[in-house]
Amino acid sequence: MLIRIPRGWELPESAVTPEAAVMGRRKGLGLIAGAAALGAFAGRAQAQGAPGAMAAPRNARFEPGRDITPERDATTYNNFYEFGGSKSIYPTAQKMPVRPWKVTFGGMVDNPATLDIEDILKRVTLEERVLRHRCVEAWAMTVPWTGFPLSELVKIAGPKPEAKYVVFETATLPAVMPGLRQSWYPWPYIEGCTVEEAANELAFVAVGMYGKPLPQQNGAPLRVLFPWKYGFKAGKSIVKVTLTDKRPSTFWEGLQASEYGFWANVNPEVPHPRWSQAHERLLGSGDRVPTKIFNGYGEFVASLYTNLQNERLWA
Repeated sequence: MLIRIPRGWELPESAVTPEAAVMGRRKGLGLIAGAAALGAFAGRAQAQGAPGAMAAPRNARFEPGRDITPERDATTYNNFYEFGGSKSIYPTAQKMPVRPWKVTFGGMVDNPATLDIEDILKRVTLEERVLRHRCVEAWAMTVPWTGFPLSELVKIAGPKPEAKYVVFETATLPAVMPGLRQSWYPWPYIEGCTVEEAANELAFVAVGMYGKPLPQQNGAPLRVLFPWKYGFKAGKSIVKVTLTDKRPSTFWEGLQASEYGFWANVNPEVPHPRWSQAHERLLGSGDRVPTKIFNGYGEFVASLYTNLQNERLWA
């Protein structure tokens, strides 16, 4: 008889956003602990030099058509494997310093440099966008993010004409990221997109959420967002941006390409090999709703993929 031992990164279908994990932990003492944790997050951010509030005008162009997820749910149910494989990594993540923080721009660029995040923020205009976020594990949330278009970040680097891809690298800080000890993962966390995707108006760089600086567990102090793609494409705590003419091998794609592809566009008709993508569970309410192609943002991004009919949009 063949005995198959699952690898550490494999998630069984039964483990995909279980009802008890999403809803049960919000009751009783969980509510009290969550409120206390959120207060601690804000205090730590201020102590590390981040502003205590991030007021920015809301861009109504991207109305989500859904209620905003309660803040406590969006900030206490997180994937950030550098801190561990559970959804409750937010206490561990508080140890990560977010100031000072530098981002290196390199590769096929006219302006190679290493810039402090404060210098980056001086070159951009912040706005708030309420965006849907869809995880490949079939849960979803709707968050008011503060940030700026990804095109502005790429513009700082000054991409050369031959550059075709933008590559993002997440910080690796072994002293505060215990998940890095899991040697079967291909650290560092690498994600990427085409220059055309980066130039799309929907692609976003988040530095805050709910009118506050990003918490560490949500990718502080700077993360990328592709609302029409599955959430694993949204690299957190970015320290390096590289322009290249070669398509990068991204973190999850390199680990299991049959399950986590480069494009990773949300598509309800293309199931994950181990579960359906036709529906998603909303954090906070627990409601199950139908998944939409491109996560409902087709009017903004569908034209990017007109020449890719022979490629699976999910893989």
